[in-house]
Amino acid sequence: MRVLRGRADSIAADRDATKRLLASAADGEPAVRVWVPHRQIAFGRRDAELEGYDRAREAADDRGFPPIERSVGGRAVAYDGETTLAFARAEPVEEYRRGTTDRYERATAAVERALEGLGPSPVRGEPDDAFCPGTHSLSTEGKDGQRRKLVGIAQRVRQDAALVAGVVLVANRSALADVLEGVYDALGLSLEPASVGTVADAGGPADPGPVRAALEDVLIGDAAVGSVDDVQSGP
Repeated sequence: MRVLRGRADSIAADRDATKRLLASAADGEPAVRVWVPHRQIAFGRRDAELEGYDRAREAADDRGFPPIERSVGGRAVAYDGETTLAFARAEPVEEYRRGTTDRYERATAAVERALEGLGPSPVRGEPDDAFCPGTHSLSTEGKDGQRRKLVGIAQRVRQDAALVAGVVLVANRSALADVLEGVYDALGLSLEPASVGTVADAGGPADPGPVRAALEDVLIGDAAVGSVDDVQSGP
C-alpha cells in the first residue's frame, strides 16, 4: 500500500498528486491519501451546464472560495482550506464492470468506523436538500432532530484502476453552509443550510488531525504500507 501525505502548493498541483494514486493502482499497488485540500468550491460537470453557473462562481469568489471545476459529476462541494478533509483510496481492477458496489460498501463502512471512534454516530443516507446529493453519504442527527450531512463519497473507475474518494466536513460549519447556500441559490438548486453538518457539531474533534489519522488507518486496513510519500510540507 502506498500512502501520500500533505498537499501541493496549488490547487492544480494538488489535483495532479491525487491522480498519482490511480497511476500507482494501475501499476498494481493500492494507494491511500487523506488531506486538507486548498480552500475552494469544486463544481461538478453538471453544474457547468446550468444557466446560473457564472453567477455561482462569482458567489463563491465573493466569499473567498476560489471556484474550480472537477472532471467528474456531482454537485458543488466546499473546502475551507483548514479543516475540511478529502480522502481517496485507489486499487487495481481486473474487470471494470464489477466491484463498484463492493468498493462503495468497504469505503462507507471504513469511514463509519473512523467517525464512531471519534465520537459521532453517523447514519447512512442524507437529509433532503443536502449539498452534492448522492446515494453514498453519511449524516448525523442533531438534538433538534435535524439530520445533517458531513460525508459524501463518490467513485471513479477506469479499465485498470478504481478510485473511491470523498469529503468529510470536520468543522467551520457556518462558513461552509453560507458559501454553499449562495452557490446553490445561484445555480437554481435546492439547499437547506441547516442540512450541512460537521464532525465537531456531532460531538467529535474540531481539529482535522485526529480525523485524518483515523481515516487513514481504516482506509489502509490490514494492508502492509510499502511507502509513504510527502506530496509537500502542506497540511
